[in-house]
Amino acid sequence: MLEKNFATRIARLTFGAAFGMVIAGTAHATDLSGAGSTFAYPLYAKWADSYKTKTNIGLNYQSIGSGGGIKQIEAKTVDFGASDMPLAMDDLAKNNLMQFPTAMGGVVLVVNIPGLAAGQLTLDGPTLGDIYLGKIAKWNDPEIVKLNPGLKLPALDIAVVHRSDGSGTTFIFTDYLSKVNPEWKSKIGSNTAVDWPTGLGGKGSEGVSAVATQTVGGIGYVEYAYALQNKLVYTKLKSHDGTVLSPTIPTFQAAGANADWKNSQAFAIILTDQPGKESWPITGATFILVQKNPDNPQNAKQVLDFFAWAYKNGNQAAQDLAYIPMPASVVPLIEQSWKDVKGPDGKPVWAGPTS
Repeated sequence: MLEKNFATRIARLTFGAAFGMVIAGTAHATDLSGAGSTFAYPLYAKWADSYKTKTNIGLNYQSIGSGGGIKQIEAKTVDFGASDMPLAMDDLAKNNLMQFPTAMGGVVLVVNIPGLAAGQLTLDGPTLGDIYLGKIAKWNDPEIVKLNPGLKLPALDIAVVHRSDGSGTTFIFTDYLSKVNPEWKSKIGSNTAVDWPTGLGGKGSEGVSAVATQTVGGIGYVEYAYALQNKLVYTKLKSHDGTVLSPTIPTFQAAGANADWKNSQAFAIILTDQPGKESWPITGATFILVQKNPDNPQNAKQVLDFFAWAYKNGNQAAQDLAYIPMPASVVPLIEQSWKDVKGPDGKPVWAGPTS
């Protein structure tokens, strides 16, 4: 169950995301700075509130999308970047960065079809790809009807909605489409921003949901926590193994259950279209990017202190917001990787948890 004040909390956090406000109080000299993922914003905000109370260290986080977060950490204008698209080894090396995952979560499709409630409509990957390609343009198209026997669907135009900004949520979504729809893979592909063949753009999850829910016939993609808080009408999806699933914490957990974090390079694991009857097909991890040789070693240490604290103390908060914490067995691997973040003396800036 989500906590009682979930709606109030996320409403305030979403307001902060839209206007780039400071999390956990007014910024001061010891505050940390980060930018990027809107997918992870509610989680980082909640962690930051608790951490501020404990340490008096705040977090100035700009929820500007993963593309913006990557650019800002590459430019060294923030202490950390946040991205839902893991960077390849070459990109990390080129910019002297290292990355690590903080949590996992799901992306859901939300629709505005008169008379339909959350979870009534079922879609699958090939059909969803054709919708976003513009090949399926009516809600009563035979391919959608075939997936929904007994459900009366209107002869209503489909209004496709997508992110207009560089977004890790877009990467997760388009990576999934590339795996399940060959035409999407060959023509569009996956990235934080793509050349959309059709549809309307919205900035951030709030923009996508606003356009999708205010447009009759709309369909858009947002993170699960955002859909829950705003009581959006989300769809079911067919899993890789053909099971019709609702988005839930257990189905997100199932998607991440077989991830081989230990043997991955830079933890760059993508969790879309995972096998398993109970695996939600559009699941992803969210990542932090930091400089290996930061200009401000003390701030870099404090960033790692913050996430070490979050791994130890933030799991319940993550679950309350419908995120999946990193497995306990993976956290020591992540913390071991932090030895690559070094100060001017060549020594690791982080020697172990302080709390």
